[in-house]
Amino acid sequence: MADFVFNATKGKFAEKVADATTSVGILLLKTAESDALMRDRATITAVLSGSTEANFTNYARKTGVTGTVTVDNTNDRVDVSVPSPQTWTSAGGTLDNTLAKLIVFLDEGGTDGTRIPLSAHDCVVTTNGTNLIVTFNAAGFARAA
Repeated sequence: MADFVFNATKGKFAEKVADATTSVGILLLKTAESDALMRDRATITAVLSGSTEANFTNYARKTGVTGTVTVDNTNDRVDVSVPSPQTWTSAGGTLDNTLAKLIVFLDEGGTDGTRIPLSAHDCVVTTNGTNLIVTFNAAGFARAA
């Protein structure tokens, strides 16, 4: 397993985040199909057709997250980031999950059928009732170079 940008948004994810900066969301998967299959999914509905979303105690998707696009002319690239860290308070405890992936998505229409997956990140951790804290790379969750 690895981190990747979904095929449907390659070359477009920075533009999509810049156009709708408060429409970024984050969800967690407790089971994930292979990266080779997942990277071809074009909507969250499609992602969830082969994977299972987390359901641990106190889980909720992060929505309305502000994305930031930074053009780096020195290194000839664009970095896309979200606020870090992201915290799920008292994650699990009563119902725990062993997680597999974190998905960053763009919410362009309010349903999983119109939400666009931007990137997938390995996130292998088991909840146990303590805070689950996800810290993104300082350069961002994805890069177009």
